[in-house]
Amino acid sequence: MSMEIILASPRGFCAGVERAIVIVEQALERFGRPIYVRHEVVHNRFVVSDLKNKGAVFVNELDEVPDGATVIFSAHGVSRAVQKEAALRPLSVLDATCPLVTKVHTEVKRFRDEGCEVILIGHAGHPEVEGTLGQSEDGVFLIESIEDADRLSVDNPDRLAYVTQTTLSMDDTAQIVDALKIRFPNIQAPRRDDICYATQNRQDAVKRLVSRCNAVFVVGSLTSSNSNRLREIAERAGVRAFLIDEAKEITADMIDGCHTVGVTAGASAPEALVKGVVDRLCRLGGKLAPEDTQVVETITFSLPQELKKVATGSPQ
Repeated sequence: MSMEIILASPRGFCAGVERAIVIVEQALERFGRPIYVRHEVVHNRFVVSDLKNKGAVFVNELDEVPDGATVIFSAHGVSRAVQKEAALRPLSVLDATCPLVTKVHTEVKRFRDEGCEVILIGHAGHPEVEGTLGQSEDGVFLIESIEDADRLSVDNPDRLAYVTQTTLSMDDTAQIVDALKIRFPNIQAPRRDDICYATQNRQDAVKRLVSRCNAVFVVGSLTSSNSNRLREIAERAGVRAFLIDEAKEITADMIDGCHTVGVTAGASAPEALVKGVVDRLCRLGGKLAPEDTQVVETITFSLPQELKKVATGSPQ
C-alpha cells in the first residue's frame, strides 16, 4: 500500500520574512555589493547562503561594518542601543524588522512610559528577545515558563504588563499568561495578541495535520523558533516529528510503517525546500494528496522608505 503525503496549509514564508529577503535583494541590486546584515536576516541557512552568494555579508555586531557602508537590521529587530550606535556612525541603515515585532517594541515603550514594569515571555538568547528587552534600559523581565512566572518578583503588582515573543507556542504561552494572571490579577495585556498571524496559522495547520498522519516533517532550521514550535506540536500529539533543513536528511526508517505523512515548513523556509522533501518522499514510495487550502494569507508589508525613494527615483 502506498504512503500518502499531505501538505499543511498554510506553510512556509510569512509576510515579514518575504519583506526582509526583498529588502536585502533590492539593496544589493540598487546599492551594489557588499551589503552588510546584522545577524541572520531570517533563520534559514539556505536563505542566508543564497544571500551570501549574492553579496550580503552577515555580521554579529556593527563594529564589523566599515564606515560608509549599507547595513540592514534583521527581521528579528534590534535594541535601542544598536539603533543609537548605528545613528552615530556614517552608515546607511535599512530596517528589515518585521512590523509585528516592531509592534511589540512599541508596546514595551508605551507600557514603560505609563510607569509599568513589563514581563516579556520568550526564549533567552533569541535575537527577537534581545531586541525587545533592549527597548528599555530597565523594568523589563524575561520569563520562559510557568515556573519563572511563579518565582518572579516585581516592584508593584498593580503596575505590571506583559508582552510576548512573536514566534511562541500559542498553547504554552496561554498557560504562562494564565499563571501570571493568577499571581498578578491587575496585569495588563497587549492591545492585540503578540504571537503573529503566521505563527498561529502554521500551528493550527499542524494541529489539523497530526490527526491524519503517522509522521510529520517540518522544513526549517534548528535556529528557527517557529519551526521548533511546529515540531513540538506534532510530538505532543503523539506523532513522529522531524525538523529538517533539506530532503537529503530523510531516511527510509523515519517513515517505516507510515501510511500517511505530513509536510509543513516554518515561516522562514522557502517552498523550494518543501518541494524537495515531497520529491524525496515520493521516491520512498509516497503519493502526494490534493492540497486542502483552508486558510489563505493575504497580508503584505511595505518596504522601508529608503528603498521606495530609490524605486521611484525620488531624491534621497
